Amino acid sequence: MSILVVFSIIFSAIAVFVIATVVVGREARRLDAVAPRVVYEIDAAVEFVANKLPSATQSRLTMDELRGLLLGHLNWLSERDLMPIDVTDRVQNIDTPLIVDENVLSAFLLREAENRGIELLDDVDVIHVVDAHNAYFAAIGAVGPRAENP
Repeated sequence: MSILVVFSIIFSAIAVFVIATVVVGREARRLDAVAPRVVYEIDAAVEFVANKLPSATQSRLTMDELRGLLLGHLNWLSERDLMPIDVTDRVQNIDTPLIVDENVLSAFLLREAENRGIELLDDVDVIHVVDAHNAYFAAIGAVGPRAENP
């Protein structure tokens, strides 16, 4: 083997390594800047929330009623532009923290329950549903951390 062949092999190996390093680094930086992909599945959410509810609340809500409350919660989020339509490969822009007032949400869900004909629901039940639904959002990575000083 001549020195030229050895030099060509070494140069090729170094070139491949440099190109691979640049491409992997660029993609890692791009992926770090975009929001993680979160998939909300209503069936999984209903099951998750139902399992988190206290037994007294579970006994007063059917799965269909719970689904209706969760859809109401999603509608509430959508009305406040808290559910962006297209988040695929969107760069994260979390300059300003967003605080969701759970009291306002609970009042909305109580009215939603009344509109949907859910009569056996208590204020505490709605709070349990909201807490469990927020736990589902946290479990799938759809929300950030709780505010330290709300």
